[in-house]
Amino acid sequence: MMIVRELVKILPEPYFAEPGVHLGTLYEVDVGTYREPTGTAEHSNAGEGGVAVATYAPPKPTLTLEPRLPDQDVYEVRVYDSRRHRRLVAAIELVSPSNKDRPESRGTFVSKAAALLMHDVSVSIVDVVSTSQFNLYAELMDFLHSTDPALGDGPPAIYAVTLRLRYDGRRRIMDNWYHPLSIAQPLPSLPVWLTPAHAVSLDLEASYEETCRTLRIR
Repeated sequence: MMIVRELVKILPEPYFAEPGVHLGTLYEVDVGTYREPTGTAEHSNAGEGGVAVATYAPPKPTLTLEPRLPDQDVYEVRVYDSRRHRRLVAAIELVSPSNKDRPESRGTFVSKAAALLMHDVSVSIVDVVSTSQFNLYAELMDFLHSTDPALGDGPPAIYAVTLRLRYDGRRRIMDNWYHPLSIAQPLPSLPVWLTPAHAVSLDLEASYEETCRTLRIR
């Protein structure tokens, strides 16, 4: 929420930011409000010369199983352009411990970030989870068959980075702004790209200070 408040000050019209939180717990959709389809033929205007329409009966599935899907906590801020049918233009992903605890969790996070990039969405990753030594930015670069020399041989566990794709003629180019973090050091500012030529600066340190002030954390 503090990041959203920070963005509200600097986002021009018609862009707006929304927070998103999803805790990785199982839940069920209440299907009791839906009308259960019958297995018999339904008639339109029955008895009045209407045409009978048969309800589709799908075949049995070829496989039924209970998949093991990773339960992940999602903390993110998304920036939309209200002019273009509320098009997503930027995503700020705040890494949680559940994003890094298992290979499948890390794979899910990396795949999500890569999919956003492929849809021309600017992606910022803020990772302050120091209890796990995995670097999701390094894994994302591997996923994209790319390297960043700044990562070195032992990528740090905490960092902040922005990535975006742009086009130079027919060439697709990725720009990265990577900042390794250190405990007790100020957080960096990250560019958040709204269009290929226009970005705003997200001051992470200001958001952090405002969070501490609001929650009275010292």
